[in-house]
Amino acid sequence: MKGVQDIHERVFEFACRIVRLHRELIHIRGTNRVAANQLLRSGTGIGSNLEEAKAAQSKPDFIAKTRISLKEARESNYWLRLIEATEKLTPDRIHPLVQESHEIVAILTSIVKSASTPSS
Repeated sequence: MKGVQDIHERVFEFACRIVRLHRELIHIRGTNRVAANQLLRSGTGIGSNLEEAKAAQSKPDFIAKTRISLKEARESNYWLRLIEATEKLTPDRIHPLVQESHEIVAILTSIVKSASTPSS
């Protein structure tokens, strides 16, 4: 379960970074607040849905909740890329978060695939 615990810590830290980024974005003149707020919602939703997956009542429930986390991670990646493309922040400020969102998507995809594979 070490790998599963690691993803929980990783998405929690990601959410913390998103909250700090949101705080920074809303103080930048001309920032699209819709994009900033959507990023805040999706970036923090990854971890909250994974927490729900921990308490899943069945394997299908676990898979469903983890898939929701994956969708939130993909959405976060989209908003981060949009913010990066609109040049509201320096690339060194936003790119590490874009990269982390790619990695979280890959990990969650792997978890969903592994959990969805029928056991022999």
